[in-house]
Amino acid sequence: MIFPDYSLYLCTDKELMSSATLEESVTDAILGGVTCVQLREKNCSSLQFYNEAKTIQEITQAHHVPLIINDRLDIALAVNADGLHVGQDDLPAHKARELLGPNKILGVSVRTSKEAIAAEKAGADYLGVGAMFSTSTKTDAQIVSKEGNEKLLSEVVSLLDSAARENVISKNCASRNQSALASKLNAIKA
Repeated sequence: MIFPDYSLYLCTDKELMSSATLEESVTDAILGGVTCVQLREKNCSSLQFYNEAKTIQEITQAHHVPLIINDRLDIALAVNADGLHVGQDDLPAHKARELLGPNKILGVSVRTSKEAIAAEKAGADYLGVGAMFSTSTKTDAQIVSKEGNEKLLSEVVSLLDSAARENVISKNCASRNQSALASKLNAIKA
């Protein structure tokens, strides 16, 4: 299992990019410091998504940046991506983990502490929480303030049992630039 640095996480959207191609956009983003790439393309066929995933994977692998596929387990498995991200209305996280196996990254979108705890128990490696700012890439996303995000983190950690807490802390400590989160988790744990 790789432990990615989530500090600058790119979600692609061809309809909003300013570059001529998706490849150029992802390359520029990585050269600009992106540490994790989620291929999120909602308006294309399975064949187009597969071909794009293979092309983007060549770029991410060349730069040692993990590639996460949004929603589509079939594509993630077909290209042997580093991971998969699912939402609450997608394939259940426990089934995604079962099919992905233990050595792939699994991200889950959550809105509440109940969803976050369920995702962690299902094997999620990271959680996506709302949108911090209004965005046209996900019009159904609820805006979550910085304070709301911190409250959710505090609630989730307080509800986890000690083994799960250690798991969250160790996963986050394994990523570069995650010391602030680890410090918060350790402070909550104490």
